Amino acid sequence: MQKIKQRQKTSYTQNLVLRFIKNNAGILIGLLCLCLFMTFATDSFLSSKNLLTVLRQICINSLLAFGMTFVLIIGGIDLTVGSVLGASGVAVVMLIEKGIPLLAAVLLALFLGALVGLVNGLIVAYVKMPPFIVTLSMQGVVRGIAYIITDGRSVSCKDKVFTSIGNGYLFGIPIPIYIVAVVMLVIGVVLYKTRFGRRMYALGDNETAAVFTGIKVRGLIVKVYIISALLSALAGIILASRMYSGQPASGQGYESDAIAAAVLGGTSFNGGIGTIGGTLIGALVIGVLSNGLNLLHISSYVQMVIKGLVIIMAVAFDLIKNRK
Repeated sequence: MQKIKQRQKTSYTQNLVLRFIKNNAGILIGLLCLCLFMTFATDSFLSSKNLLTVLRQICINSLLAFGMTFVLIIGGIDLTVGSVLGASGVAVVMLIEKGIPLLAAVLLALFLGALVGLVNGLIVAYVKMPPFIVTLSMQGVVRGIAYIITDGRSVSCKDKVFTSIGNGYLFGIPIPIYIVAVVMLVIGVVLYKTRFGRRMYALGDNETAAVFTGIKVRGLIVKVYIISALLSALAGIILASRMYSGQPASGQGYESDAIAAAVLGGTSFNGGIGTIGGTLIGALVIGVLSNGLNLLHISSYVQMVIKGLVIIMAVAFDLIKNRK
């Protein structure tokens, strides 16, 4: 009996892996081709040090992209992720420097990030303003507050425990990778194994039908925006730890990378479609691309052009696929 159960578990796991590969075959092939190109074009891409650097670098974008995936699934968009990242990083460092215990400072920074998500969600759900307009406006508000409270200057942090979050290693692997793995597991369970996750897909697929099936659409929208802001705040805390400081300018333009990672991973702008695993692969593509361009000594201005083109191609592919 025990052997039968073990075989069933093995078969179930294999089916999940095969389904994941099948659903993300295109982006996986693209990632493989990109890695092969960078391997032959540069001398140090495949070194263990560089690969760990890539993984550490994608942690921030992965957290932002996970939140963006949630918002895109319900048919919305969140352009405040970069601003929340910068403001949360500033907030946690300032709280620590004022003598607030580390855990309390982190929780308060996460709470402040969640407040931004709450405001976004309430306006989108109850005022019925377009998510693009709401989050674009709040992007400036949150960024402006970060500049006001710091007088436009970075705030350095001397707390060694805090700075070890972004720079430390555990068993030779950067700590941020463990954080992203835990977050991915938790939100994966929320998305695939709970009614909340199923209702997200239903809302994104057809809001009118979702309302008639009894789904409390407004509350769902608010919660999704709070989750996105929480993940952005967590990313801001990790980045501030890694940079030994909170910088109000941090996160500028990060929303484009988050959107690119989500859309490259198969999340649809029309809502109702998206996976956390696919988004992680999309973040890997963006991370490998950025790392490879740096190794090739490509100008940062040229990199902006290339990333912009990648986003356009990803969205165009999404639109063509939906039309078919």
